[in-house]
Amino acid sequence: MLVWILIGAGLVLVVEGLLYALAPSLARQMAEAAARVPPGALRVAGLAAVAAGVLLVALARALG
Repeated sequence: MLVWILIGAGLVLVVEGLLYALAPSLARQMAEAAARVPPGALRVAGLAAVAAGVLLVALARALG
């Protein structure tokens, strides 16, 4: 189980690192846009991302 957590964390870092390496100006624009979004909307988006992640993990476990 720990191996899968490490793999998942590593993949997240790869994807985020690619964003900053390939399009740093886009990353800066996204950060500035996120700073203008109300905290409640960010919280809802974060919870939706968590729910989607949990569903993807559950689906992967069911298929594998």
